[in-house]
Amino acid sequence: MTIARGTVVVLGATGQQGGAVAAALRAEGWAVRAVVRDPAGGRARALSAAGVEVVGGDLADPRSLRAAFSGAYGVFSVQPSAGQAGAGLTVEDEFRFGVRVAEIAEERGVAHLVYTSTIAAGATSTGVAHLDVKSRIEDRVRASGVASTIVRPVTFMELLMLPGMGLDRGRLTFLARPDQTMQFIAVRDIGRIVARVFAAPERYAGRTRGIAGDALTGRALGEALTRAAGRPIDYARLPDAVLEGDEVLGGTAALVDSGRLAGDVDLDALREEFPFLSRFDDWLEGPGADPLREAPR
Repeated sequence: MTIARGTVVVLGATGQQGGAVAAALRAEGWAVRAVVRDPAGGRARALSAAGVEVVGGDLADPRSLRAAFSGAYGVFSVQPSAGQAGAGLTVEDEFRFGVRVAEIAEERGVAHLVYTSTIAAGATSTGVAHLDVKSRIEDRVRASGVASTIVRPVTFMELLMLPGMGLDRGRLTFLARPDQTMQFIAVRDIGRIVARVFAAPERYAGRTRGIAGDALTGRALGEALTRAAGRPIDYARLPDAVLEGDEVLGGTAALVDSGRLAGDVDLDALREEFPFLSRFDDWLEGPGADPLREAPR
């Protein structure tokens, strides 16, 4: 089934996932309408320069969403995470906003809604509130009258480059144990997958799909970073004192240990479907090259 390239409304287009989705959709010939809080901001202006229609709006303002969704073929739904430092968002805020997007999409006759969740989502609680809320939103999205697809990304490769991960000290510190395998995905690939999903509603509507690009042990992460950086970069799990002193970090590490957050995506099958998926080495030579080069030494 081939569909006409209509307009897809992208939420969070000035952020990582939304920005990747907007770029991928534009590359595939879609008209993209980005809902942003500050249309005059630098990131919004960059979107406009790339051919994206930028409109003012806010998840807290239903009227702005109704206006933005009118006449749209699709909506990409992502909300700021309640677990994100500085977001100023409660778990119930995130739930309310996620449900609101689905309800207004149905009200406005949107043909296809794609919601991005987390690999840890599921029928049973994780015990980490900002992860469990995504399972609740998933349930409401599925129960809505709009055709929907839910993608569950694993941990972003970009997360490994954030300040505080230890690269400035020649050591990456993260959640997995050195010999424990964890799956990762490049944010760019999330955008490319979502663009393919919008293009094939007969294949993807009504489905929930875990998505990943590579699987590496902690030790293998260090080895890949060493090759790419041309200097030794060791790997270590975050210290027990840190994990024990932070309820959210400790709970998240426990989910990695249990496999719930480590990822169990069938990478071979997914790569057959999406052959562009980046392995970590590929990503370090491409989008990850600048963050690695700019990491303090």
